[in-house]
Amino acid sequence: MSFFSEFKEFALKGNVVDLAVGVIIGGAFGKIVDSLVKDVVMPVIGRLVGGVDFKHLYINLGDKTFETLEAAEKAGAPLVKYGAFINSAVDFLIIAFAIFMAMKLINKLKREQPAAPAAAPATPEDILLLREIRDSLKK
Repeated sequence: MSFFSEFKEFALKGNVVDLAVGVIIGGAFGKIVDSLVKDVVMPVIGRLVGGVDFKHLYINLGDKTFETLEAAEKAGAPLVKYGAFINSAVDFLIIAFAIFMAMKLINKLKREQPAAPAAAPATPEDILLLREIRDSLKK
């Protein structure tokens, strides 16, 4: 078997194609959730807690003070950007909840499939014996 035919067989297996589709959809979903958090959820939360913009929250570990996060980053100051961490944590929670709900739905759909028909119960021994007697009497 040649290298190309082996690769073709590997690449076209159902699991590999499913994985590729999952990765692409997951990347797009991640972008949607990121936008939802940064552009919708966090501004609302910031407004509720007094007009705070979380993406600009940081702790400067250096000696100099800076007016903005951007100025501190340009100066190369050591920073703890806890606002970005809060955004990432909210991203994670939303994605984890969405995956949980999707898995819950998938499991529910799997459970609702009709059960395989039960195998016929074994014929009791006394019935088998009676059938043998009947067949003997017919002869």
